[in-house]
Amino acid sequence: MNYMPGTASLIEDIDKKHLVLLRDGRTLIGFLRSIDQFANLVLHQTVERIHVGKKYGDIPRGIFVVRGENVVLLGEIDLEKESDTPLQQVSIEEILEEQRVEQQARLEAEKLKVQALKDRGLSIPRADTLDEY
Repeated sequence: MNYMPGTASLIEDIDKKHLVLLRDGRTLIGFLRSIDQFANLVLHQTVERIHVGKKYGDIPRGIFVVRGENVVLLGEIDLEKESDTPLQQVSIEEILEEQRVEQQARLEAEKLKVQALKDRGLSIPRADTLDEY
């Protein structure tokens, strides 16, 4: 099998546990099973880890194929230090509810900011209309 330059060092990381931060902000943790010259990854026994404040929850995802262009960060997890975390693990339901509340609060704060700018005669174009300019 021919490997492209730059992936050779990752070949040594096959079958080790990794954390992957994706472009959309999600965090995946799983065992690296395969990688190619485009940095496409196959993770096994994958969980999606959601952080809210000092709490986290893991959602089992199984086998996960990640397109290389979506990877922001890839790092090996030190299994000896994995349990040394100041974060509290909670149930999937609890972390999803915490995430929903946090997103709602962020949305409300954004609305207040937009209204305050509008009151001062300023406006911010919405993200979905930026391509029109």
